[in-house]
Amino acid sequence: MPEILPFKGLRYGASLLEDASSLICPPYDVISPQLQQELYRSSEVNAVRLELPMEEDPYGAAAGRIAEWLRSGVFEAEEAPALYPYFQTFTDPSGREFTRSGFFAAMRLSDFSEKKVLPHEKTLSGPKADRLNLYRRTRTNISPVFGIYADEAGTADRLMKEYAETHEPVLDATLQGVRNRLWRIREPELLRRLEACLSERRVYIADGHHRYETGLNYRNERAAADPGHTGREPYNYILTYLSNMYDEGLVVFPIHRLVHGLEGFDPEAFIGKLRARFSVRELEGRDELERFLEGESSSYAYGVVLPGRLYAVVLSADPSEVLDASVSPALRNLGLVVLHELVLKGMLDIGAEALAGQKNVVYRKDADEVFRAVLEGEAQVGFIVKPTTVRQVIDVSEGGEVMPQKSTFFYPKIMTGLVFHSLG
Repeated sequence: MPEILPFKGLRYGASLLEDASSLICPPYDVISPQLQQELYRSSEVNAVRLELPMEEDPYGAAAGRIAEWLRSGVFEAEEAPALYPYFQTFTDPSGREFTRSGFFAAMRLSDFSEKKVLPHEKTLSGPKADRLNLYRRTRTNISPVFGIYADEAGTADRLMKEYAETHEPVLDATLQGVRNRLWRIREPELLRRLEACLSERRVYIADGHHRYETGLNYRNERAAADPGHTGREPYNYILTYLSNMYDEGLVVFPIHRLVHGLEGFDPEAFIGKLRARFSVRELEGRDELERFLEGESSSYAYGVVLPGRLYAVVLSADPSEVLDASVSPALRNLGLVVLHELVLKGMLDIGAEALAGQKNVVYRKDADEVFRAVLEGEAQVGFIVKPTTVRQVIDVSEGGEVMPQKSTFFYPKIMTGLVFHSLG
């Protein structure tokens, strides 16, 4: 694992934490304009005013607020380095309750070629430029990278849970149905034990690829401009939330696909093409689709939504027979790769550029949105997919590959506003 350090966090003052639910927000990339407005109204000091300001100069506004909030006592800088256990309690769509456990740390930035931190998804230039401007102006990590590591023994999990059982959280906030609790560990011996049990493990980026790559770019900028650069400066590290892949609360939801804007799209002809490669049967309704996807062991199973019709589709050939030989075994195991390569590109003629730019394909986390969009004519066909597994994420990362965009939705998102990391 890359070097993991306790750090002197920047946090909301104790008096404000009595209403902590009004302070936190999701990360920038899932904040709609409507939610942005709601968060602004929730508090004059909600973290959205740093993460996604509404002002004409958002980066200057965020930088000015951090300085002002430090002067006025809205923010307090910790006096001693700490690690911050963070537990999120939530229910999945079937009503089962989970608690995902992990912790915030300052993680040393390392190039992907060093194989200490590995990605699994492609990034886009626009979000990285936006986050780099924010880093430059604020010199602060406002929202974290989300990383996972593999520790089947769960030693760090046990230490954190034992600590949480005997100490009150320093923050307890509920947002969008998720309870968020944060603790602060400053005890030197416990910190040493936590660092020791994680020292030999890789980190796989679950969420926050753009933030991580921006951190690398920012580090390189600062290092090049700093004649006294030592490698120990705060900008060599990035705020990271780390969770064990064996934690029972580590849940991945699917991200479904909607196709629109295809000229001459013929539903009957499309189903005919599917039958050449897939077993296809019509379903009576969504309940039957849910049973089909839950009961089907194949990764290459999909629900196909057309106006007034619903189909269960399973690949009938071995993926090696329908994918190009250049596709690695790790990627061949992904149902989304078959969907993208064989169906979207091969049958619907949607090219890689159109996929990357979302010209003909949009992505939805909510299956209800897929059915609504097809029913109301906003989309021509929808694909309900199975979730990618954590094991698949790691296999792809280890192989040096990247998945199709929007392959994973680790739920819930890590909230912004729990703790911040100054970059000096």
